Amino acid sequence: MAQLFVGTSGWAYPSWKPAFYPEKLAQTKFLTHYSGQLNTVEVNLTFRQLLKDTTAQKWIAQTPAHFRFGIKAHQVITHIKRLKNAEDFVSRFFGTIEPLAQAGKLGPVLFQLPPNLKADAQLLSAFMATLPKGVQVAFEFRHESWFADDIFSCLKQHNRALCVAETEERVTPDVVTADFAYYRYRKPEYSEEERQAMVRRLHEHMSAGRDVFAYFKHEETPQGAIYAVNVLKEAGKPLATD
Repeated sequence: MAQLFVGTSGWAYPSWKPAFYPEKLAQTKFLTHYSGQLNTVEVNLTFRQLLKDTTAQKWIAQTPAHFRFGIKAHQVITHIKRLKNAEDFVSRFFGTIEPLAQAGKLGPVLFQLPPNLKADAQLLSAFMATLPKGVQVAFEFRHESWFADDIFSCLKQHNRALCVAETEERVTPDVVTADFAYYRYRKPEYSEEERQAMVRRLHEHMSAGRDVFAYFKHEETPQGAIYAVNVLKEAGKPLATD
């Protein structure tokens, strides 16, 4: 049975009171409250620093068994080494998130490439060989040259997802390359019609047996979290039949 995971890219926002967090809720209890409303979060902290074991254990303790942490890969891999000669750091990075995996709470790892890194199928293929087999991995390409058949074929060969990122500047082609799907909804506002279209697409994936991870943009306002709650509720309903 395919599973649907919907959340936001972060949770530690006092400005989400009172629309999402209760007015008097302490910040130390934000994650517990969040995980009672949504079933995944995309962690951006790991882009700039390696996850400490104490932090991982705290997150594990504060969330229910079904909750998943999507993890953004460290910038050393994507922006400094730019996927080249990164084996040692990749191994070190995955070691730091192993506690989440052991607890059954690790979602996909997202490799967000810099906008000025152009397509290189050979580089991507070589990098794939450094990644652990059992972990779900998605790639967010931010240069349009990556949206090509040879890149999609490489992702399919390794069962790695194309992250479908939707911003005001660019929309990634919605191409299926793995046995799960990964969406990043980055626009500040979504109409009712747009959200219904999202729900239909999520249903298509689940009907095909694919798990789905979808993340709304975190903002100072709680709008993304509210969208996430609504989409999770709507998409989680049984599929409509004619």
